Amino acid sequence: MFLAFALGSIGVACRREAPPPPVAGPGPVAEVASTPASAAIDPPRAATTVPLASPGEASTSGPADGLLVPVQGVSAEQLHDTFTDARGSGGMHDAIDIMAPAGTPVIAVADGTVEKLFESRRGGTTLYQFNPERTHAYYYAHLQGYAPGIAERQLLRRGQVIGYVGSTGNANPQAPHLHFAVFALGPERRWWEGTAVNPYPLLRPRG
Repeated sequence: MFLAFALGSIGVACRREAPPPPVAGPGPVAEVASTPASAAIDPPRAATTVPLASPGEASTSGPADGLLVPVQGVSAEQLHDTFTDARGSGGMHDAIDIMAPAGTPVIAVADGTVEKLFESRRGGTTLYQFNPERTHAYYYAHLQGYAPGIAERQLLRRGQVIGYVGSTGNANPQAPHLHFAVFALGPERRWWEGTAVNPYPLLRPRG
């Protein structure tokens, strides 16, 4: 009952957001730093889905098989595929929402590195993780907060607590959840830009 209510109460999209464009001026452009939520804008990105590797096929260029469910205490059987659900102004969700009580630990789905800690209007408190090969990113949004000691460029281990389920950004406070996305990075390896990959098959047990 709660799950059905919660999924119906999520509301508008909670998509990834890019940093604001740099301000033109004399001299070289400085590297973009963390920005307040009021400055965040939508990222340009492709909407196509990257095909998953077939069983037995090498997947060093793709997201790892058998990612952990990123919310502690939630099993793969409890997940719902919301990747293609409509969100916002006609766009697709491009992610899955995992319902859980506020404060539930969020864990790293695989080994990797914290690429960016970011506050945005829609995603609220977010964390972007790159896989070790830096070909794919894992995006965790609507966090209540980060786990102690979490910082950019930090190495993460599969299963490590990185934050807590919340309802920051545009999430409904009555339906706290983790918005989790996977995307393939382009050659520039920009943390805010990539091609969406459906996380649902990667989190489901393979049999």
